[in-house]
Amino acid sequence: MADPIRIAVIGAGGNTRARHIPGLQAIEGVEIVAVCNRSEESGRLVADEFGIPRTTTDPRSLLADPNVDAIVIGTWPYRHRAYTVAALEAGKHVLTEARMAMDATEAREMLAAARQHPHLVAQIVPSPLDFKSWRTIRRMVTDGTLGEVREAHVNVLSGASLDPSTPLHWRERRDYSGTNTMTLGLYLEAVHRWLGPTQRVMADGTTFVASRIDPETGRPHPIDVPDSLGVLAVMESGTRVSYRVSAVTAAPAGPNGVSLYGSKGTLHWQAGDRMTFAPLGQQAQPLEPDAGTAGDWRVEADFIDSIRTGAPVTLTNFEDGLLYMRVTEAIARSRTEGRAVDVAEV
Repeated sequence: MADPIRIAVIGAGGNTRARHIPGLQAIEGVEIVAVCNRSEESGRLVADEFGIPRTTTDPRSLLADPNVDAIVIGTWPYRHRAYTVAALEAGKHVLTEARMAMDATEAREMLAAARQHPHLVAQIVPSPLDFKSWRTIRRMVTDGTLGEVREAHVNVLSGASLDPSTPLHWRERRDYSGTNTMTLGLYLEAVHRWLGPTQRVMADGTTFVASRIDPETGRPHPIDVPDSLGVLAVMESGTRVSYRVSAVTAAPAGPNGVSLYGSKGTLHWQAGDRMTFAPLGQQAQPLEPDAGTAGDWRVEADFIDSIRTGAPVTLTNFEDGLLYMRVTEAIARSRTEGRAVDVAEV
């Protein structure tokens, strides 16, 4: 049997409870030994649900504990940098929830800490949108099946923010989310996997619902995170990408997804990880992933495999996280400054 890996969880939010804790507990030789939440009550509820022996409200006690081998960070982005850097400096492996950080500066600090401790695993929970399809899409882009990919159109539309009585969400608080906007980062990460890095962006957005009730205080909280955003981007490859991201668009005309328009064909990817492909002059037909390439959710297993075998982190490493955070910040700068922004500036 492999040596046990003892894990502490800091911030047991929804994804941590739904995915990370049960996923890790299902792996032989992995023990979740402690959970840290903002309140003792919420931490105890999680501990009781999953049989975790220890609770605390002081993350420093877990970071300093020599009996903890790895830290899972399930907080909102505003704590990712501090806990990640401290954990790595304490000699612990790190799996941190996405989005990577508040901004590109924090992401760089996290990457620098990871590079200073190359024997430790540093992994970001990946965008799960394209686990089945990303290898196939990237192959079709790189081997010429699509020809020259000239445009990509990204639609992320919903009516989730139309009801002003809906309580404030952490994504609507810049002090919790930083430069991240709605779920744009999930799609940036996927597009980078397919097409490579972004070079330049031009963005415009607005906030239609400018205040919501904060469930923590019961009082109105102002919102300056856009609920409607448009981005025109140019990739280093020359592909032009348009993003339409909105939470105030009920019943959109078509399904959310990404369309890649190449000189030899068109690939449509739809939410739910479904694809169609239309060679030039032909009708679109369903497209299955290449044989043996369709992945699934195995974030926790990948994390443990990397710890045990030294396997490199693919989904998602800190280098790729920094890239999407640089683009995220470039979009925020472009929107607020009213100009095109080269990602090289960030």
